[in-house]
Amino acid sequence: MVNKKHKDELNPFKWKHAVGEIILWLVRWYSRYALSYRDLKEIAAERGFGLDHSTIYRWVQEYASEINKRVKPYLKSTCDSWKVDETYLKIKGNWHYLYRAIDKEGNTLDWMLSRNRNKKSAKRFFKKLLGNSHTVDPRVINVDKSPTFPPALSELQAENEAPKKTKLRAIKYLALLQKNIFSQKYPSIYFSIN
Repeated sequence: MVNKKHKDELNPFKWKHAVGEIILWLVRWYSRYALSYRDLKEIAAERGFGLDHSTIYRWVQEYASEINKRVKPYLKSTCDSWKVDETYLKIKGNWHYLYRAIDKEGNTLDWMLSRNRNKKSAKRFFKKLLGNSHTVDPRVINVDKSPTFPPALSELQAENEAPKKTKLRAIKYLALLQKNIFSQKYPSIYFSIN
């Protein structure tokens, strides 16, 4: 973890041996494209900047979440029809569930990794999704036939943390539809995950 008490809010790159713009480029490229740290090391070397792949790793750990937090308020507003599903991935030999949501135009709203596929995880994902500043209150949320989504949304509506007017629609083949939309819009990301 990064030691927060030494962070300078106005100059987050203070005491770094690299220009902040280079750090931002490398962190963004790692986050957006299916590149390894060694690939980024080569790209930086081609631009005349020699550094080690472990340095890029440390920058990604330190700045990726901060970049995400600062960019979210400026994202384009979403549609009121969402598609939410979960799939499972093997990460370092362990199975995890990837919850993901897109709007009707195929724009990614948010995603979350979880070790479990249960009501608690679905509720946490809905809470995270509805709390984003770039999302509007959904009119309808289309989900696959997973039994975890309906009770999770019902509980959030009962606790007034989700709009009461939002309808949940279960669609049998949603996973295939969403997979096609996601893989067409973000082919490099999709193939690096699956």
